[in-house]
Amino acid sequence: MTSALILIDLMPRIIALPLAPHSGDEVLARCRTLAGSFRASGRPVVMVRVERPHVAEQPPGSEFAEGLVEEGDIVVVKRTVGAFHGTDLDERLRRLGVNTVVLAGLVTTMGVESTARAASDHGYDLEFVADAMSGLAADEHEFTVQRTFPRFGEVRKAADYS
Repeated sequence: MTSALILIDLMPRIIALPLAPHSGDEVLARCRTLAGSFRASGRPVVMVRVERPHVAEQPPGSEFAEGLVEEGDIVVVKRTVGAFHGTDLDERLRRLGVNTVVLAGLVTTMGVESTARAASDHGYDLEFVADAMSGLAADEHEFTVQRTFPRFGEVRKAADYS
């Protein structure tokens, strides 16, 4: 039984958006701490970023936040909202014996929620780190973490993983 941390779209152009209730920098800092805890305990860390399909060049700030990815992390490049469709994420997690995914990153109602729904469809148990994600609007984020996510799994705080 293994849990994996999946961090969604921690890219400069998304971190810089006017997010709420937590700023992109606050989310990034908590995600860095979470990743450190998972790595220290030998659990997988998955870094996911999005690329726009059918464009010659990605917009500036489309790479991962500086220093975020470390050797041994699983890197997934998605071309849809969620991290499972059209990627090998499920296969890679299964090879590692992962049965629980812990989700954080940006933004709550888009990449995080889409990835969560797909993870549930694939049979994973889910945990959500509510203060290590944020939305385009605080009320959207709060509704999702209070009403939607509890239907799929456990909602926790970053401090629960330290």
